[in-house]
Amino acid sequence: MLPLSISRERRNGIIPCCQASYMRVCSRIVGPCLLVLGMLSVLASILLLFPGGAWQYLVDGHISRRAKIMPGTWGGGVMLPTSLLWDGDLALLGSAACFFFSGLGLTDGPLCLVWLIPSLSWHRGLADSYLFYPSTWSTCLEPVGIVAWHVTFFSLLLLISAAEMLLTFLQIINGCAGCLCGFCEGKEAGLSRVPGVR
Repeated sequence: MLPLSISRERRNGIIPCCQASYMRVCSRIVGPCLLVLGMLSVLASILLLFPGGAWQYLVDGHISRRAKIMPGTWGGGVMLPTSLLWDGDLALLGSAACFFFSGLGLTDGPLCLVWLIPSLSWHRGLADSYLFYPSTWSTCLEPVGIVAWHVTFFSLLLLISAAEMLLTFLQIINGCAGCLCGFCEGKEAGLSRVPGVR
């Protein structure tokens, strides 16, 4: 005979180790959320290459190297849903890489046209603490509004990748719980076949 507590849980329709329905609901929510975040990450990464919607700066090579590596495309975008199908750890690694490179991009600042005596030149013309001094952003003459563009989309990538890391971690935990639940269900099924156990 099963212990009284387990028998009571079985009568109430509860699996002792876990709630299978909870895990299914979690997967149905987390999966689509990660896909949406992945698409937003790719979009933000692409827009960083076209400041103000202009393409000539990319053609002329006047885009910062952090934007050129497009961390939101391979780290927070393509790698995320693809690796979730096989290995959640790789998805977590991809979103963490996106977070890291986006942070570097935000810290480094944009590449822009600045006045350096005796002439204009393309340079990362802002101080390292430029984020705290918006009044210095006008130092960048071209592309127009490049600093706000750069800060907006790299900040967005930071937020997206942080959310991706959290959701991916939840998905990994959910997967581990699913394995344990499957083991428990198999054990329960074996017990139910024992004569006298209901």
